[in-house]
Parts: sequence; structure tokens; C-alpha cells
Amino acid sequence: MRTVIEPGKKRKSINFLDSIVYSEVKDLNGNPMKLEMSVMLQNGNSEMRFAAGIVDEEDKTPKPCIVWVPGGGYRGCDKNLMVAEMTFLADRGYVVASIYYRSSAEGHMPDQIIDVKTAIRFLRAHAAEYEIDPNRIGIIGRSAGGHLASLAGMNVDDFHGSEWASESDEVQACVDMFGPVDIPWLLKFEESLYKADPANYRWENVAASHGGAVMGGEYNEDMIKRAEKVSSPYLISDKMCPMMIMHGDIDKLVPVDVSEDFYQKIIDAGQGDKADLYILHNAGHGTKDFFQDSVKELIAEFFDRNLKNQ
Repeated sequence: MRTVIEPGKKRKSINFLDSIVYSEVKDLNGNPMKLEMSVMLQNGNSEMRFAAGIVDEEDKTPKPCIVWVPGGGYRGCDKNLMVAEMTFLADRGYVVASIYYRSSAEGHMPDQIIDVKTAIRFLRAHAAEYEIDPNRIGIIGRSAGGHLASLAGMNVDDFHGSEWASESDEVQACVDMFGPVDIPWLLKFEESLYKADPANYRWENVAASHGGAVMGGEYNEDMIKRAEKVSSPYLISDKMCPMMIMHGDIDKLVPVDVSEDFYQKIIDAGQGDKADLYILHNAGHGTKDFFQDSVKELIAEFFDRNLKNQ
């Protein structure tokens, strides 16, 4: 059967650039590491360019950028493992940068947030190369990445690395997806689980839990105090950017109370007009509920309001 169709040309092509080194650091043993990111953007049909020497949709207009921060319990997660779920933002005209940051086996806090902020400065330093508008950068993360995204969204004058130091690492919008934003709360929650049933506790001890491992050292009051300094609810000020918080109400790894308390602290700090909390009914920790079209539309509309003034 021969059929003639006319699909139109509305959707633009997306190009994927991988293995972009944004930082050179050392791990806990002093070994050098190169931290990488990948970038998705609409900037023309690259294969047509290579094959035919022409581009049918080239657009060099600076675009707003969104940094995607993966999760994985701070244990280390391939930057591209779930970046396909962010394609909807690239389709919306955003440059999407997905980053790898040091795992809890490679660095202890604040190394992880330093890496995230370094990536933001790198993107501003290379804005022309990746067709980014440096004045419109947002961030989104899931789980551990949600915590790091929200921490970046506080826009505190701290956690600066030495690379790309002339650039700002502030962000203009943030989406925190079920992040363990309050590490002291999480550590105490883990302690309660350990005391309730030590024989069946997931880890050897609280220090070996996700939160304990990323902080490093023994679980004690000193760890809790150190954790406050890298936890978003303790850093709220008028510098924070607009923030969308999403959490499932049957999350057993990071209970929804973490996000409920975070949202209330934002309100108590007089910044409630900058925050929106969405509770996903019957959603667990990172379940597919978070990547349904209706949720993606909420996220896209949030970024459109704050990065495109739409």
C-alpha cells in the first residue's frame, strides 16, 4: 500500500551531546576525577547537516537552560540513566544539561553541592557554545538529586568551587522531586528504624545509610550539626528562587513529612509566595506517577512561568 502523508514541520529536532567535562576534582583517596554532563537542545537537524551540508531548522537564539540532577541515594548514578524523561523540556525549547556528581564513595558533603554549582557556572561560562541564555537557568532533581537541586535553589553564597569562578551559580527556578532535603530529619528517621528492628535494618548502622554515607564519619550529634549546613530547610532566605516541591504520599524511603515540613518552613520564613507543594496520591519513592504527562505539564508550566515569563 502506497500512502502519502503530510506530517508537517512543527516539532524541532533534538541533538544530544555527551561526555562534556565540566569539572576536574579528586575523590576521597586523592585520585583525580573528571565530572561529565550531557546536553540536549534544539539546534538543527545535525544528521542533515552532515549528510547534505544544509540545516532546515537552525536556531541560534539563546535558550533557557535546565539542569537535571539524577538521584540514586548519593551512591552514584549514570547521568543519562533517566535523562530521556526530561526530553519533554527539550521539546519545550529548553537546553537540558544532565550531570554526574561525586558519589558518597567519592566525596562527602559539601562535595556534591559544590559539583552541582560548578556545573551551573560551567554552563554560564559556555553559554554561547550551547546556545544558553545565562540569565535563565533552572534546576530539577529526583531523590538525592532533588535535595541537591533544592540546595542550589536556596542561592546561598556558599559551596563555591574554584572552577569558572567568575560566573554566578544562582538559579532562577527549581523543582524538587521527593528529595531528602532535611538530612538531620532523615538521619533521625533512620535511627528510629534501626532501633526498632536492628536485626532487619537495611544497613550495618545509621552511618552506612544514604544520609550517613554522604555525610561521612560516625553517626553522632556532630554529623547532625554538619548535616544542617547542607540541608535546604535550614538555609531558607529571600535569596531562594521559585520552587516546586513534589512528593508521593506513600513514600517509604523518604516520607512525605520531609517535604511537608520543608514547605511549611518556607511559609514560616515569609517566602510562601515562591513555593508550591504537590502531593501525588498513591505515589511512592520515584514511582512512575512522577513522569506521567499531567505531571510533566505541571513542571513545564512552572518553568515557563519562571524562565520564560509565560
